[in-house]
Amino acid sequence: MSWLPTADPNVDYNCPEAVEMVIVPRVGDIGNFEVRRALPFKDKQMVGPFIFWDQMGPGEFLTDQGVDVRPHPHIGLSTITYLFNGTMDHKDSLGNDLRIKPGEINLMTAGKGIVHSERTGLDIRKQPSNLFGIQSWIAQPKKDEDGDPGFTHVDSQNLPEFEFENIKGKVILGDFEGVKSPVQTQWDTLYVDLHLKTGQKINIPKTYEERALYVVHGDIEISNTQYEPQQMMVLRPGDPITIKAQTDVRMMLLGGAAMDGPRHIWWNFVASSKEKIEEAKEDWKNKKFAIVPGDDKEFIPLPEHK
Repeated sequence: MSWLPTADPNVDYNCPEAVEMVIVPRVGDIGNFEVRRALPFKDKQMVGPFIFWDQMGPGEFLTDQGVDVRPHPHIGLSTITYLFNGTMDHKDSLGNDLRIKPGEINLMTAGKGIVHSERTGLDIRKQPSNLFGIQSWIAQPKKDEDGDPGFTHVDSQNLPEFEFENIKGKVILGDFEGVKSPVQTQWDTLYVDLHLKTGQKINIPKTYEERALYVVHGDIEISNTQYEPQQMMVLRPGDPITIKAQTDVRMMLLGGAAMDGPRHIWWNFVASSKEKIEEAKEDWKNKKFAIVPGDDKEFIPLPEHK
């Protein structure tokens, strides 16, 4: 997904000891399709390697309508697309062309440069449709940000699911309670889809240095404080934390090791130096990035002011 203009999120620092801050995403609109962005913002650029976090939808489309994110470039990051509902068609400059469905993952690694588009399929547009999911970016380590681009798609059945004490989940990236995702990452990364029934409790281990929770739906309680859905709770490092579901809850656990230094982020580019950003800007402006086979008639121009 390409960077979309939204205001900075609201942040609540008046939290129980276990919670560092609560980020309330601001809402952006991209043609009757709602996006809520939690990361990045000025006081919290990353949680582990996660540097960008958008909730896409839930949105509904009329017949002949859908998402049309035209070809655009990335450097220095990996995009993670994970859907709860609906589908999107992905094409990129490596020649990948496939549809992502709920419960699957697209992990696209930009390295020194990749171009992709994301659209609602023509067959899907023949009738009303919907879309709901999370798109996030993780920064690449300095040693990998100039590497070759890559792409991994994993079907839902190949992402491990677990159930203990009636708590259900799916490990998208990393290792949670001994359940390990097969998806390889360049940095220590955690990403888990969790489902709790009303009254259930779950302990969030301190295995990973930086952690956050994003509640998709339902209400949770941490240290006698209740939190509503569609907020990101950044957890304090080193503390084991217990979450209680006040209602039926679906939430995403994300994080990992602290990144190897801050990052510059401009439009769709992430880099450890401003020079890499400037070079990418010139390359896109001068059409030096590779094209997307089968989707090379349109593109998103470089923003004049950003």
